[in-house]
Amino acid sequence: MSFHQTKPRTQTDRTDATANQCPECSGPLVSDPQRGERSCSECGLVVAEDRIDEGPEWRNADATDRSQPSRVGPPVTKTQHDDGLSTTIDWRNRDAKGNALDAQQRERMRRLRTWNSRFKTRDSKERGLKHALGEIDRMASSLGLPDDVRETASIIYRRASREDLLPGRSIEGVSTAALYAAARQSALPRSLKETATVSRVDRREVVQTYRYLLRELGLGVEPADPEHYLVRFVSELDLESAVEYRARELLDAARADNVTVGKSPVSLAAAAVYAAALVVDDADRLTQETVSEATEVGEATIRSRYRDLLKADESCPL
Repeated sequence: MSFHQTKPRTQTDRTDATANQCPECSGPLVSDPQRGERSCSECGLVVAEDRIDEGPEWRNADATDRSQPSRVGPPVTKTQHDDGLSTTIDWRNRDAKGNALDAQQRERMRRLRTWNSRFKTRDSKERGLKHALGEIDRMASSLGLPDDVRETASIIYRRASREDLLPGRSIEGVSTAALYAAARQSALPRSLKETATVSRVDRREVVQTYRYLLRELGLGVEPADPEHYLVRFVSELDLESAVEYRARELLDAARADNVTVGKSPVSLAAAAVYAAALVVDDADRLTQETVSEATEVGEATIRSRYRDLLKADESCPL
């Protein structure tokens, strides 16, 4: 004979059960999100009112609000000097219904924009930060870097400013070095030549400032991996995915044979793409000149590197 032992109800279970029952008739409670009330389904007693509706917004100003309903403003971001918490006044002289403002209202809005701009940057330090973050955003857009890289670069620049590393160096140089380091950390590196092309300072200053930030801030930046450039190069050259796969194999074989030691990762990636195109018979429309223009690596360098890659790969038929 077996006995089934029933687990005794705890105080917590009794409390939860009571919380879902009407205090008058013990009927079940239901919630009305539109009215913000919690009432009994049998006797109609309102147990709680003025509750917060946690559902999506029901009034939308534009198509963006309809696709992404939210009860709060934009998230805090380090890509803006004020963390994105300031007020933005639209430049168009129209009201909420789209009607044009009269002359008196336009003049009032002009004064409000002026004072709003002044309050956003209260001192020279904030003006310098605003200029630097604007430079980071401009260069990241030119290099095709995503928002997370811009956020990381902004944080690196803020750290440099907080630790008083800016005196003696230009704002443009520090912001360029911060973006270059952020791209390396995010495994979306850009070459020094590409970075210096969109910067307002020369390559030498970028290198010096980048090394200074690495040393003073202790940034954990690993050596650039040639494979991080492959996806972008293959996409810019409009090649098949088989070329990218074969290029990775060539780089793995070269790494195992110590061919990559002391070589530029950008040149290795460019040579791997060209060599892989030869192996998979996709080099009819791909010349060394085309690869050189897309990757900004010299043709002589590509010729030297791709031969080394093919020699390191024993399975290569060439």
